[in-house]
Amino acid sequence: MSVLNGLLSALVREGASDIHLRAGGPPAGRISGEIRRFGETRLAPEHVANFAREMMPRPEMWDTFLERREADFAYGLAGVARFRVNAYFQRGSVSLIMRVIEDKPIPTFAQLGLPEQTFNQLAEHERGLILVTGPTGSGKTTTLASLLDHVNATQAVNIVTLEDPIEVLHRDRKAMINQRELGIDTLSFSAGLRASMRQDPDIILIGEMRDKETVEAALSAAQTGHLVMSTLHTQDAIRTVGRIIDFFAPHERVTIRQSLSESVVGIVSQRLLPRVGGGRVMGMEVMLGTPTIRECIKDPERIDEIKQALLEGGMLGMRTFDQHLAELVTSGLITEETAVGAATSPHELRLLLMRRQFA
Repeated sequence: MSVLNGLLSALVREGASDIHLRAGGPPAGRISGEIRRFGETRLAPEHVANFAREMMPRPEMWDTFLERREADFAYGLAGVARFRVNAYFQRGSVSLIMRVIEDKPIPTFAQLGLPEQTFNQLAEHERGLILVTGPTGSGKTTTLASLLDHVNATQAVNIVTLEDPIEVLHRDRKAMINQRELGIDTLSFSAGLRASMRQDPDIILIGEMRDKETVEAALSAAQTGHLVMSTLHTQDAIRTVGRIIDFFAPHERVTIRQSLSESVVGIVSQRLLPRVGGGRVMGMEVMLGTPTIRECIKDPERIDEIKQALLEGGMLGMRTFDQHLAELVTSGLITEETAVGAATSPHELRLLLMRRQFA
């Protein structure tokens, strides 16, 4: 086993979710949300550069990396894990950050703590747009993988994914899955998405909606009979709606609001929080494409009414992030201090906790 593979294996055994390798410092990993350094041995610049070159899937990627000064790719270590790798330069030397995707079965909705009934319903839609949002490291990729795996096990459909890079490998079960990677199989999300329309897809997964062209193509696909799944780096449902609309010029926004209101199936916004006793637990907000929600998206004067619709939509499977935080505190999974620190509105969260206490 190479030095690199031995190092990665050791850090995965320690429970690292992300691995940091940079010149001038010891190897480090994020464990239960906190960065920990391992050992005292400082990595030399040539060591990290050699690690990056060893992991790159194609020899020509090294020259492209030297030109562009950053690169994204995947690296697999049999029996250990797959890694989503970001290579970049800092202070003139190569550094690496790797997200660990453990080599184990894709978790189910229940194992992730996702509301099963709601996610079963999301997976059954034949067309529309499903978004999973949240900050980096909030588990968006795992949630989408679980959703896709459920479809794979239950529906005879054709699935096309566009990823940068491919993180979770899916094998055909009841469905047929074609996984395409940016830079290897297609040049961009928007180009791959346009091409996918000629590949007889029922479901299209886009790793991330990064630009106006991708959003336009995704909405078009969702409105023409396809189920589209993707991610955004937004904190909650209202911000997600705003972010999508902000991709477009003011004179285009009436049309985009109409398209989004007609397309949206659900927006799940999530964050990972420290669990009492160790580990992490997922907190999430769920917005579904109900008639009320669609009208609120369509009318810019009603966008703030989305929050009230979520608060009152528990019977339909909807909830605000603060409502779920209150549930997690009441269940003893997180502390009140953790919940208040993560809350969208600490004041409203405290009110929710008081109501639960005296209910």
